[in-house]
Amino acid sequence: MSVVNWGEAYYSISYTGGPETAHRVIEEIAQLPITIVPADLEQTRLGAELNAQHKLPYADCFAASLAILQHATLVTADSDFRLVKKKLLLLLLS
Repeated sequence: MSVVNWGEAYYSISYTGGPETAHRVIEEIAQLPITIVPADLEQTRLGAELNAQHKLPYADCFAASLAILQHATLVTADSDFRLVKKKLLLLLLS
């Protein structure tokens, strides 16, 4: 998971449930086999290109660019990723 998307999740949970809830959920996420990957220049450049070309929301571009660079499957329920489905492996949950 890109650190940008981790931050987005933290923000969303904190905004809707408060900082205590966000802290608890982030601690739970930390127990999962998920690696938080810092955003580097290559990932940011590719994300910016996806944003410019496909109008994918900017934070989502970090998830997509990380999946592309890691040759990984992006698993999401967010239908916005259909905009870039030809560029990456996508498992869209319903």
